[in-house]
Amino acid sequence: MIEEFLSWNISRELIIVIVSALPVVELRGALPIAINLFHMPWYKAFCLAVIGNLLPVPILLLFLDSLAKAVSRVEVGRRVINWVFSHTRRQGKTIEKYEKIGLTLFVAIPLPITGAWTGSIAAFLLGLRLRYAFLSIVIGVVIAGAIVTSLCLLGWLGAVIAGVGLGALAILGWRRT
Repeated sequence: MIEEFLSWNISRELIIVIVSALPVVELRGALPIAINLFHMPWYKAFCLAVIGNLLPVPILLLFLDSLAKAVSRVEVGRRVINWVFSHTRRQGKTIEKYEKIGLTLFVAIPLPITGAWTGSIAAFLLGLRLRYAFLSIVIGVVIAGAIVTSLCLLGWLGAVIAGVGLGALAILGWRRT
């Protein structure tokens, strides 16, 4: 896919914005491409990936209901929407329990299907207010970006640091319950 974009003479910066706006891939895939493949400075890669990852969020928060209804008119679309919504509802228990902080932590975990797209869907399904949902998602994306940037720059050391940080957050969250 990256080679295809490059063959169309799309700038590397725009490629990073586009890749980070894609569902599932998001900035978790865009940052390694920017830092390790394109050799961009980390701060430039971070900013582009965060901007790209946040582009779909307001659209999803404002128009998800209409989008879901339109896509559901086709049988394949209905199956996809039902799967995404049911998966998000299962993942949404933590979000529902802790609301804004839960949504932030859910988006911040740099794993597939825990990013801004799923966080937006969860916020919609749980009826979180737009302002709080957007702010929680922004903070979560920035945290995820910091974690992935650390992993890209520090390799295994970054993975250990991220693991210790996430472990500490999990222990703190567990102790509060």
